Formats: sequence, C-alpha cells, structure tokens
Amino acid sequence: MSEERGLRSLVERAANSDPDAWEKIFRRSHAKLFFYARRRTSSVHVAEDAVSETMVRAMEQINRFTWSGAGFDAWLFGIMRNVVLEGYRSDAKARRDRYFVPEHSTRLDPLATVEALDDAEYMRRAFSQLSRSEQEVLELRVVAELSSDGAAEVLGKKPGAVRMAQARALDRLRNFLTEVDRGD
Repeated sequence: MSEERGLRSLVERAANSDPDAWEKIFRRSHAKLFFYARRRTSSVHVAEDAVSETMVRAMEQINRFTWSGAGFDAWLFGIMRNVVLEGYRSDAKARRDRYFVPEHSTRLDPLATVEALDDAEYMRRAFSQLSRSEQEVLELRVVAELSSDGAAEVLGKKPGAVRMAQARALDRLRNFLTEVDRGD
C-alpha cells in the first residue's frame, strides 16, 4: 500500500471515530507540529498545549476535511497555524525559552550538549534576522516538510510564490550565517 493510500485509510478511520487511528495520526504528526509550534510560542509547555489543541480541533473538524492537492498534513498545519496565531493575540509579550535544545541532544555527553547549544544559538541568531513570513515559509517547508502545495494552502499563497519565498529566505539565511560566522 502506498503511503498516501495508507494515510487516506487512516484519515477515513479517524473520521469514523477510530481511537487507534487518531493515536497513529498523533504519533505521525506530533514531532513536526511540535517543532513548528515551538518556534512560534513562548515555551515548550505552550508548544505542547498548541499541539494538543490542534489535535482536539482536528478531531472536532475531521468531517469537514476534504482531500486536495495539499493533503492532510497541510490541513493539520493550517489548524496549528490558527492555534498559534490565537495564542499570539492572547499572549503578545510571551518570550521563547532562551536555550531550547531538541530532546535527543540531552542524551549526549556534556561537551556535545554545550556544542549543540552553541550551534542552536548560532542558528537562532541568524534565523531571527529573517522576517516572520520568511521564518514561517522555512518552518513549513524544511521543518514540517510540507510540499510547496501544502505550504501554499496553509499560507494562502500559490505554490510558485512559496518556492520563490523559500529560495529568497534561504539566500538571506545563508548571508546572515556568513555574517555571524565572520562576526560582522
């Protein structure tokens, strides 16, 4: 069975209130939704809450979902984006945890953890130089691994515009990384 057919079957089962299907959808989607939310929320806890709220809304709205070129993942990220935007409105002054390191790196030795923190800060500084829209395009395309069609659906743009925005954002990020590396 192809991956898309498997996903279609899973979504159909979820629409019929199959709890096992919802658990599989959650496990399949959690990491990507979390990393998207984490970049856009004030803390790990708020990001986890956003993922939970996204899944609750997906369960409530699953009967409204229709297959399109962008697919199920784009639909989930559209819900996530709305959850995060609502959170911004209610907590406009929220700040990110200063040192967020992905969970897997906490199992590394202390030196590797320090290096990971250093690398994360280096990338965070360069990434923070991008506009919010550039950050979001890269998060959807690179972190969430959505297709240009999927990201376009989430952002309300055309796929070509998303690809162009991604290319420009990557160019700008490369330039900022070079500047940070040189200490400019």
